[in-house]
Amino acid sequence: MTGGRPSAATSATSAGPASSVGPATSAGSVRISDPDAHSTRLRRLYEAVLTGGPPPDGEGFRSLISASWRRSLAAGVDPCAVSAPPAFSPGDVRDIRSAHPMGGLLPLITGTLLHMADETAHVLIVTDAEGRVLWRGGSSRVMGRADEVGLADGFHWGERMVGTNGIGTALATGRPVHVCSAEHLLGVLHPWSCSSAPITDPDSGDVLGCIDISGVMSALHPATVALVETTARLAESHLQLRMRERDDRFRARHEGRLRALRGAPGALVTATGRIVAGDLAMGRGGRIALPEPGNLEPGTLGPGNPGAGTPESVTPDAGNRGAGNRGAGSLGAGNLGAGGEVLLPDGRAGVLEPLEGGFLLRLPGRSRTSRLILPFLGAEHPWARLDGVRVPLSPRHAEILALLALNPRGLTADRLSLLLYGDAGNPVTARAEIHRLRAQLGPAVAAKPYRLTCAVEADFLTLKRLLAAEDTAGVAEIYRGPLLPASESPAIRGEREELDGQVHACLLRRGTPDDLWAYAGTEPGRNDVHVLERLVAALPADDPRAVTARIRLAACDP
Repeated sequence: MTGGRPSAATSATSAGPASSVGPATSAGSVRISDPDAHSTRLRRLYEAVLTGGPPPDGEGFRSLISASWRRSLAAGVDPCAVSAPPAFSPGDVRDIRSAHPMGGLLPLITGTLLHMADETAHVLIVTDAEGRVLWRGGSSRVMGRADEVGLADGFHWGERMVGTNGIGTALATGRPVHVCSAEHLLGVLHPWSCSSAPITDPDSGDVLGCIDISGVMSALHPATVALVETTARLAESHLQLRMRERDDRFRARHEGRLRALRGAPGALVTATGRIVAGDLAMGRGGRIALPEPGNLEPGTLGPGNPGAGTPESVTPDAGNRGAGNRGAGSLGAGNLGAGGEVLLPDGRAGVLEPLEGGFLLRLPGRSRTSRLILPFLGAEHPWARLDGVRVPLSPRHAEILALLALNPRGLTADRLSLLLYGDAGNPVTARAEIHRLRAQLGPAVAAKPYRLTCAVEADFLTLKRLLAAEDTAGVAEIYRGPLLPASESPAIRGEREELDGQVHACLLRRGTPDDLWAYAGTEPGRNDVHVLERLVAALPADDPRAVTARIRLAACDP
């Protein structure tokens, strides 16, 4: 590397007052007709600023660079540093990159910029939102020099770490940046020129990371910064398309919940706080401030927060794109839980009810979930109906709902675990299942203890009442088969066997031929010898039902 490094004496003044950065000039243009002369002027200005002397020709750095220097010096960055510091080991980069949202954008970024970087002796850098390098590629002609200053996988290029540079300053300001020669705070970077642009997630509003093209000043091309910015916008367009596809799936899955509000104000809200359907006088496309993740019970839903941190060093002003809306919040996987209260922009209080991938937002005191129907008798593929909306259920969730319906005063996690799994049960597993169930049914399932808070219409509960009243016609009409016949839960199995025995005994004892024939149409009654014999005895010989009963009896004989 050549020239531009400050001496120890000059660096001692680097912690001087912010005013020592010198007067600011306009942003200027990247089109530099004489790079060598431009670098010489910048180095003179650099030395003047660090020594506290007057700027040559009375001309200071661009305002963007002056502001970045002030932040960098206030953060204690040493202009004599010779390299960016490592952020994580090279061996971890692959796993970190694959887990980061920027990793999914690499094919688009490299397909647009890598050939240009290679042909023009530049390196292409992709970082996360903190400025840590996730990927590097480009010309082998500059790789060695890039390694010397830490332009390599795993190194930290945040402004607080290495001062003014394309990556860190773009992330700090939330906008495309070009930094060349002695505009860098570190003297070792003065031979370099870099063009960078942040990429912002259109869903959360958070900056995801940065793309950068860096090379020596002699290779500077005036179109570089525009090409980098265009690539960043292309990546954001790709993210926006994926976001719209997620929104469409989210609306299709949950618009029934909005209809169930029966005209009361409500909206579908994504896990990042965006309103994508409904009417709360805020309009589609608005955003609400979500509760902090720590204020919600942990769940297992949501697309996750693709953001990787906040912009460094500075809170961008309203004019800076990519700053994100940190006030809006973003609840990622593991943070969607029981919902909570939120304050709407117009001052009203709203209530969030968790859904898969987001929330139902409604006004409190209106259209609370009021009716849960559980048709579990003979149900091979169980489902529920919540305020008119059909909700498919996993076998385990159906078991939990049946147990909660059978225990209206509620169950602790320990008790629920015992009923579900027996002595080998784990309360942690039961809690996890409850959280997933609450994501489907919202406040219909409450905690401490776990219980159903809405009116429940369960066919097996109705059956128990009819059996107690010895209403054989009602029993025969409602009984379609055993309670959750595929369930192996000890408590459900015991309840199922008890109900089946009571139905059989009740109908044999008091049932009419019509009642018995209805029972013979169920799986347990189809080949029940006692029921078939009673039908043969009670019905005329030429009654089709008696004929069918005799045929079945004959098939039952050994």
